[in-house]
Order: sequence, then structure tokens, then C-alpha cells
Amino acid sequence: MKAVTHALALLVLLVLSTSSCTPSQSSAEEWQVLMQEAESLYQDGQYDGAVIVAEKALEVAEENAGSGGAELATSLNNLAVLYRTQGEYAQAEALYKRSLELREKALGSEHADVGQSLNNLAELYRTQGQYADAEALHKRALTIRENALGSDHRDVAASLNNLALLYYTKGQYAQAEPLYNRALTIFEMSLGPEHPHVGSSLLNLADLYRAQDKFSEAEPLYNRALVIGENGLGPNHPSVATTLNNLALLYYTQGQYERAEPLNRRALAIWEKSLGPDHPDVATSLNNLAELYRATNRNEEAKLLEQRAADIRAIER
Repeated sequence: MKAVTHALALLVLLVLSTSSCTPSQSSAEEWQVLMQEAESLYQDGQYDGAVIVAEKALEVAEENAGSGGAELATSLNNLAVLYRTQGEYAQAEALYKRSLELREKALGSEHADVGQSLNNLAELYRTQGQYADAEALHKRALTIRENALGSDHRDVAASLNNLALLYYTKGQYAQAEPLYNRALTIFEMSLGPEHPHVGSSLLNLADLYRAQDKFSEAEPLYNRALVIGENGLGPNHPSVATTLNNLALLYYTQGQYERAEPLNRRALAIWEKSLGPDHPDVATSLNNLAELYRATNRNEEAKLLEQRAADIRAIER
């Protein structure tokens, strides 16, 4: 059974203000409305709808930005985030790179927005197993953010979390743990103990403990992360599905199959509804439930789920 990892702070949450050299007032207002709508849909886990709105926002930015512009760079970044969320990695990479190029040219190589672009591109590479590239970009992003924003800023916490996630993915647990703990402390201080970013940070730390068989330390963190996610994001949000999936893995690892199964089923239902039936996380969830079925001698049911997961994996992305 496989855990689903959780990166943080990928989307630009603040819509940038306009200036005398930006598009006309009506176009700028249209762009802002579209960006806010896309953000709202993203936060609610309605990714398909968010993509449609973000694509429209990009069209508006392209029509009015000329050769560059903060709005265009932001639109490119946010649409890339959504493509990555849906597993459309090649499309996401092209947009991330273009956004990064625009920001470096307009703002300089040490600006906080450049740090964000580097962080996001690094996460894309980590997801695809390009760990050396991801580590170099994450370290550069962290340095830029610490210098530009201060050591206790929530964007610094996001970079710490995502660098730790890279080390966790590589099995370098001793390197990951202090970064996770520092990120959690910053998020709790800057956002409050019930913020969804705190929940995501708790989830990642729980995953780290589970991977080291520290089950009694992991379980309360998973449960706290689940409560925060359900209260802050709603019970059917994809991030809640991630927590359910990984808590199920904790129980599965300990042979507590009856506790794992309803969590696996709920996670699968959430992902299918929010991400679509052909998303990589759906395939992971199908395989996880199939593995549980095999462990309980339900082999025919397992075969059906495994075949469906294989069909999803075979889809070109």
C-alpha cells in the first residue's frame, strides 16, 4: 500500500495589484475576478472548474500584457499548479518555466516570486522522480525566501516542508524531520493551530513517523490532521482524502484491516469525484484497496481494481 505525499503553498493566493503600465482598468478587473474565482474553486477542491476559469484568466493576461507582466506570470503559475494537480505534468512544466523566466526578467533573480516559481517547478520534478533537479531548485527557493521574507514567513515554512518531503521521498528521514518540525512551528505561529497548512504539515510529519514504524507517534498526528482538514476544507476535499489514505496505510501496516478499509473506500470516493476517474491518485487509491483485499483473501475483487489502476497508468500524460 502506498502513501500519497502532500506538498504545500503552490498557488498564488494574493491577486497582484495593477499599475499605470498594466492592462486597462476593465481588463484588470476582469482578470482579478477570474483569478479569485479560480482560487476559490481550487481551495474547494473543484479542480476541473478551476482549470476552466484559470485558462480564461490566462487568455485575458495574454491579450493585455504585451511581452510580459506580473499578471501574465501569475496566471501561468496558477494554471501550471492546476495542471500538476491533475497529473498533466508536461503542460505544467512548460507554464512553470515560462512564468519563472518572466519573473526573473522583470523582478530579478532574488525576488520572492522567483522563489515561488522555483519551489513549484521543484515540486513538479520531485513528483516525477527527478530528485537532483528538485533538490537544487528547492534549496535555491528556500534561500531566496529566507532572504526576501524573513526566516519565520509561511512561504519559508512551505519551502522547508517541500524540501523535507523530497528527503522523505528519498528515504533520508534524519534530514527530513528537523525541516518538518521547523515548518510546523512556523505555520502554527503564523497561521494558527487550525489552519489547513498546519494540517498538511502534521500529515507529513505523521508519514515520516509511520515510515519509521513509530506508529504511536504517527496516529495522533494523522487524527489531528484529519480533523483540521475536515473542519477547514470540508469532508470531501482531496487533501482530506490524502489524510484518510495515509491513516489507512498506518492501520494496514499494523494488520488492522477492518480499520483501514473504510478509510481507503472514502479516500477513493473523494478522489474520483474531485479529480476525475483517470487521475494518478485514483490509481494509487485503487491499488491500495486492492492490496487490502488481497491481504484479506478477496482476490477477485482485487484483480478488478488492479486492472482499472493499470488502465489509468497506461493513459498518456
